[in-house]
Parts: sequence; C-alpha cells; structure tokens
Amino acid sequence: MCHGCCGCCSAFRPRYKRFVDNIFPVYPQDGLVKSNMEKLTFYALSSPEKLDRIGEYMYQRAARDIYRRRYGFVIIAMEAMDQLLLACHAPTLNLFVESFLKMVQKLLESTEPELQILATQSFVKFANIEEDTPSYHRRYDFFVSKFSAMCHSSEGDQIRIAGIKGLQAVIRKTVSDELVENIWEPVHMDKIVPSLLFNMQNARFLNDTTESIPEDQTDPPMLAETCMRELVGRASFGHIRAVLKPVLKHFDLHKLWAPDSNPNSNEFAIHTFRIIMFSIQAQYSYTVVETLMAHLDENVKSSPIIRTSIAGVLSKIIAIAAGENVGPTVLEIINSLLSHLRDSVKHGTSMTEEKQYQEALINALGEFANHLPDYQKIEIMMFIMNKIPFPLVDNHTPADNLLQSILLKSLLTVGTKYQTIHLNATFPVSFLEPLLRMSLAPDPDMRLLVQKILHTLIDRHHNLEKLSKPTVNVTELDLVLEKSSRPDLIFINKHGPIIYDALYTSLQMDTNTPDNVEVVYTTLALLCVELASTETVIDLLQLVLGIQSLALNSTSLSNSQKFNLHALVISLLVLIPSVVSIQPLLDYANQIVDARKQEAPHLLPDLLVHYPANCEVANKVPHLLVDQMAVCENVKSGGLDPSRLAQTSPYGAGGPGVVVGGQRNSWIENARGSIIEMNTNQEVDSASSSPGVQRKLPEEELTFESMKKVLTEPAETRKEAEARRRKQLSDTFRTATFSELVRRTQPKHDVLQNKLNEIFKSLSANERRNPPEIEKKMEKPAYEQNFPELFFY
Repeated sequence: MCHGCCGCCSAFRPRYKRFVDNIFPVYPQDGLVKSNMEKLTFYALSSPEKLDRIGEYMYQRAARDIYRRRYGFVIIAMEAMDQLLLACHAPTLNLFVESFLKMVQKLLESTEPELQILATQSFVKFANIEEDTPSYHRRYDFFVSKFSAMCHSSEGDQIRIAGIKGLQAVIRKTVSDELVENIWEPVHMDKIVPSLLFNMQNARFLNDTTESIPEDQTDPPMLAETCMRELVGRASFGHIRAVLKPVLKHFDLHKLWAPDSNPNSNEFAIHTFRIIMFSIQAQYSYTVVETLMAHLDENVKSSPIIRTSIAGVLSKIIAIAAGENVGPTVLEIINSLLSHLRDSVKHGTSMTEEKQYQEALINALGEFANHLPDYQKIEIMMFIMNKIPFPLVDNHTPADNLLQSILLKSLLTVGTKYQTIHLNATFPVSFLEPLLRMSLAPDPDMRLLVQKILHTLIDRHHNLEKLSKPTVNVTELDLVLEKSSRPDLIFINKHGPIIYDALYTSLQMDTNTPDNVEVVYTTLALLCVELASTETVIDLLQLVLGIQSLALNSTSLSNSQKFNLHALVISLLVLIPSVVSIQPLLDYANQIVDARKQEAPHLLPDLLVHYPANCEVANKVPHLLVDQMAVCENVKSGGLDPSRLAQTSPYGAGGPGVVVGGQRNSWIENARGSIIEMNTNQEVDSASSSPGVQRKLPEEELTFESMKKVLTEPAETRKEAEARRRKQLSDTFRTATFSELVRRTQPKHDVLQNKLNEIFKSLSANERRNPPEIEKKMEKPAYEQNFPELFFY
C-alpha cells in the first residue's frame, strides 16, 4: 500500500490538481507561490473547460483547511480564486463562479471576523466584474441575509463596514440585470434598508446632502449613507415604493419620527428623506411625497407628536419635488395637504400638539408653493379659496371657524410666496369676489386674516411695513412710489367699486377691534400707493367721506370704534394728496390735524380699545371734521375735476349696507347675513331702457296732493315708507309666481306698441315699390309673424 511518501502517486493525479497544489507553500506565512500561480492562470486560460473543476477543487481544500483551522492556507486559496476570477473572462466563467460563491459563503459562515472580511472583499471584486451572459439560476438570498446581519454586528466597526460593502456589492450585481434575481422583492428590501438605516442613525448630520460622499469612507454611517444613495439612485419608477416602505416601517417600529417625544427631534428622519429626495431620479420625486402623505393617512389615529414630525419631514422635502411637478400633480398635493388639515380639525380645537401639526402642514404647503411658478401659485390660492366654507351667521360652529381660519392661514402662506406684477393677473374675478366675501365674515379674526392676504398680494414695492399703522406723518414714511400702469388702472376702474364697498361694509361691523380698523387702513393705503393716479383719487376721497359719515351716523358702533374711524379718515386724507401731489388738499388735511391735536387728539392715531370718558364725540366738534365742500374746492384747486365728489356720496346715504346710485353685489349682502335689498333706485325691469316709456315706481302718484305730502311729512316717516315699499317689492319678486310677475309687470298703456307700429309703418312706406307678396308680409310685424310662441298675450 502506497503511503505517498515518495510522491510517485502524483504522476497519476489530474493536471489541474497538481497546478492547484503547487500554488500553496509549505508554510502559510510564506504566502502564495506566485510563479506557480502564473502557471495555473495560464493553464486555466488555455483550458477554460477546466475552470469549474479547478474551482471545485480549491473549494474542497479551503473547506478542509477551515475545518482544521488552518486559516493561513484558506487566505491563500481565496487570493488564488480572486486572481483566477479577474483573469478569466470566458463563457465558461459561470461554472467557476459557482465554486467561487460557494467558497465565499463558506468563509462567511465561519466565526472568524478575519475570514468574513476576506470573503466580503472577494465578493466586492466579483460584483465589479461585468459578465458576458447572466446566470438565471444564481441566487443571493444567503449573501443578503449574511451581510445584513453583519451590519448589526456588535464586534466592531470593521464587521459592520464589511456588511455594508457586501450589501452594496449585492445591489450593484443585481440591479444592473433584470434577468437575475430581483433584489427589489420585499424579502430582500426588508433586510437591506433597515440595515443601512441602523448604521446611518449615528451620523452627525454635518454633511451637505447634495454632495456625494467618497466611497473609501471608513465610517459606517457615512458608508451606509453612500450605499443608500446608490440603492435609491438605481431604483426605477416601479421600485421606488419597494425602498420607501421598509424605510417608513423602520421609523415606525423604532419610534424614530420623534425619538424624544418632541416633534422637533426628527433630524434623522429629515436627513434620511433628504438623502432619498436628492438621490432619486427627479421625475420620480413626487412618488416620495405621495408615499409620505399616504403614511400620514395611515397614522391618522397616532399621537399629534408623530403626525407633526411626519408633517415636518414633509415640509422639508416637499420643496425639492415642487420643481418637477406640474398640472394636476400640484393640485393633488395641495388637496392632500388640505384634507389633512380638515381631518386635523376633527381631532380637537384646543390641543397645543394638534395646532403644531396644523402649522407643520401649513409650512409644508408654503414651502411647496414657494418653488412653483407664479401662475401655479394663483391656481393654488384659487383652489384653497374654493375649499373655504362660506361663513354662516346663525349656525356656524367652532369647528367651522377653525377650519376657515386654518385654510385662510394656508392661503396667506402661499400669498407670501407670490410676487405680484399686474393686479389683474393676481386678482381674477373668481378669486377676488370670494376673498372679499370672506372679508365680511362674522369672526373679526377671520376678517383680519383676509386683509393680511390682500396686503401681501397688493404690496409690490415693500411699503407694507411702513403702512401697517395709521399715521398723519406721511413724510416720515419714505414710501416707494411708481407710476401706475394702464392695466392696473383698468383693473381698479373695473373692480374698485366692489373692493371699496367690501371694505366700507367691513367697517360697519360692531365686532371690529382697532386691529380690524388698522388692517383696513393698510389695505386702502396700499391701494392708494400702488395705484397712485389722478384717476383714482376721487373714488378714494368718496370712500373717505363715506367712512366719516358712518362714524357720525352709525347707531351700532361704540364711541371707541367711531374714534378709530375718524383717525382712519384723517390718516387717509393726509396720505392721498401726499401720494398724488394735491398740495391744497394736503394743506387742508394738515390744518385739520393741527386743530385736532389742540382740541381732540382722540380723533387722531394711534387707535385705542378704550378712550378716556371725557373725550368729546365728533358730532359736537363739527369744525374738526372733514368738510365735503372744502375737499371739493381743494381738489379743484389742485387741477382735478371735483364734480363726482360734489355729488351725493355713494357710501352711507342709504343707510348701513346700501350703496346709493348703483346695484350692490349680491354676495356682499349675503356675506352680511341679510337678504339682497332691492333699492328703489335699482331697476327691476327693462322699462327704463325702452324708448318712450316712462318708468313709474309702485304706488307713486305725481299729483298736487302727493307733492304736498312729500314737502310736509317728516323725513323719518318718508324713510320708513320707503323701507316698507322696498321690502314689499323685494318680497313680491321673491315669492310671487311667474304668472303674477307677468301680470304685475305688464304695461298699463300702449306707448311702446304705438311706437313700434309707427316704426313698422314708416318701413312699409319706404318699401312700397317692393313686390306685392313682400308688402303683404310686412302688413304684420315680423316679430309677431315669425316667432309668435315667444310672446305673451
């Protein structure tokens, strides 16, 4: 029996085994025999069909050495395998790879950290090789599990670093080829993503997330962050959620949204999602926002602290997605944020944590809007405006008020991000009218918010801070003025009446505080400054006189509120001629200011909640009031036509809430909780526009007795009769049937018919030369002949 002592049996061993045996030295510390390694490499390249046998034999030797704890020879075997792997690029390489991976797995299964690190390094080299043909049967389940476990090792940073590099190698090897094992399956992602997050938790958040991190970084948190960036960057649209779901699950299970039960302690969550947003392909960024919002939906019953933290993360990353989203996607995000705000109202109205959650959502909305183009900001403001419930007078609840307030704050937040260029573009009718309607809400805080929205949208020259308080010292304000453009003047000529009317109506409310009056002053002052023109002066002065009339005649306002209005009036009277350069009017305003300083300082700014009891009401000091005739004379001296100003003021003469000389918008009356009043000066039919028809008011008889009655009866009686007649007319048109309305409006005379007959007769006379059939047709009026069913007889 041969004991192998003489080596004669080696002649009968296969050549590949002899080549493999020759690369090992007698003593492992001598290292790989390089000359013999070169021979083995040449043999493998010359006979690639032997690669699988070479690999299997080297695996068997390494497995035996591991069992015998001869780790030096194991290291030599692994080094030889690495060199063969890098040298051989042939279709048969797949056969060698199987043995190579078996050997790497064998080393990873050992308990020696040195062998685990060595196996990981070999696997990384293998992952960087581009194979000619994919292997459909190759699986990496073991490597994902083992490397993930190494990431959680407590034996030191080296094992954790090896685990992270191993995961990075698996990702590189699998995501580049869709035909191999799908690494995006939940069974793999649920191991890879939490392992990376576990190592990232100790990061110091000092690096800029927009910059890449060197791959040779030896710090586990930084290396894990690099791997996370690469994983997210390689994800296609269909795989984004496969990464995000384990991220969200990890944060939920380990309570990482607010580790210290403080919504402001979510630095790691913000850091992680910023990494994801900056690493993901730009067109997929909306998916991250959408997934985070869906997670917020799932946590609807969680504590406000958790929801606030998630919303805070959203506010930090949503701006990154804003630049890549257009059209419906933008409104989807806004609608989702508004839905969360509405749901928050249901949780409670007084919880501090819930208010913090609402503020976080509003901040997210503002950050998102800040990075959108201006035209989309207008769309967002209109969208939010349509979501605000109209303020009801009788049956509104605290929850309704809270929702209105929150949505208005959201609107204000978006408005602060918008830069107004032309007012007609900023205030389309579909946005302006609902906004003015909200300015007449019963809640004074709500009215305050609406005026602030108007301020931020009207102010284009940064005069808002200077005009935040009424003042008579306009020269000290250093206002920035610019000539009004033609589009702006067209806008104010078209929409000025409803804007001024809404502001005037808001000043009538007895719940106004000095803050409410101050914000109305700021709105009017900004309009004056932004639309400085001789074309707008008369309208503003009419409003000023109307406000003074309101302060003098109102029975619902307190003395303090009336004093506030007088201070507002004088402040505007000084501002208007200062901006438009009407020196006589400015001198007149300054005279009133000087007189009030001496006799009635309470009629000047600042506005107070309570005034001393000895303050005289303005009615008792008429010489200190603004005189309409004096204003007209000074305006005329300044070179302007005061004819409209000399007429009856459109504000105040008809009583509270009634505009004289024109039809008031229905929504203004509705906003004040009243039914539309139909003024006798308003037309209820088209009679006044028909030629030859004299419009006659109901129950009006132009006789000697009626004229005598008008001259002799008291004015109060006449006003009461006028009010009753208006109410009766309004009730009639609101409750009567169609037939009754037709009967009432049918003319009692034939003036119109006679006029029409004359017209048609004259036409017939001019066309006598026409053929007989045409004359026959003209004998009957055309409108009766062709469309008889359209007329009521």
